[in-house]
Amino acid sequence: MPDVKNIKSKHYIEVKDMSFSYEDEPVLSDIHFTVDPGEFVMLTGENGAAKTTLLRNILGLLHPTTGESRIAKENANGEELKVGYVPQQVASFNIGFPSTVLELVESGRYPQNRWFKRLDKRDKEHVYRALESVGMWEMRHKKIGELSGGQKQRISLARTFAMDPDLFVLDEPTTGMDSSSREKFYQLLKHNTTVHNKAILMVTHDHLELRPYVDKHIELLRKENSPWRCFSMDS
Repeated sequence: MPDVKNIKSKHYIEVKDMSFSYEDEPVLSDIHFTVDPGEFVMLTGENGAAKTTLLRNILGLLHPTTGESRIAKENANGEELKVGYVPQQVASFNIGFPSTVLELVESGRYPQNRWFKRLDKRDKEHVYRALESVGMWEMRHKKIGELSGGQKQRISLARTFAMDPDLFVLDEPTTGMDSSSREKFYQLLKHNTTVHNKAILMVTHDHLELRPYVDKHIELLRKENSPWRCFSMDS
């Protein structure tokens, strides 16, 4: 059973002839696509289309039955690739969770070798922009446990933005956002690809709203009683 491999490639994500089965039940088959720096890729499919399963294979949380699912080792500048992942259902924080919104998002600015260093002006600017982008700056002093599920989703996104990753992997990130907030969020993602050369793979049900912003549309489809297959469509 092949492992997810890190590769040095122009592609940040490369999925090639991949299939996946739970025990003996085929779930995904003939999956192939790439995600490159500067590219915004939308992944859609009906409910139950194994979209999250595909993401988990890409991230190495599951392993393909056949074929390959790869994430690059280095970014376009030859530095270690940073991946920011926001799952569909953010783990619940209980009501006694001690951190504030600001503290949690600030933690995204601490690489492993900087846990005990103070944040500088640039770090704080990243944190401000991240919270502002998801409409949570005014709630920065709230305790995490006091937030609604949608608000927790937003601060998880903000923490990912604060990390400033090269590759964003987002699973239904706009849950709980209204139409105006979604539009601002899509604009921010597009800015990250076109101006900062980031790569984005995003699972969504809002494909009509998102279509004007994306560079590539990947859809999971299947015939009756067959595994989900991948179809790539230009946007």
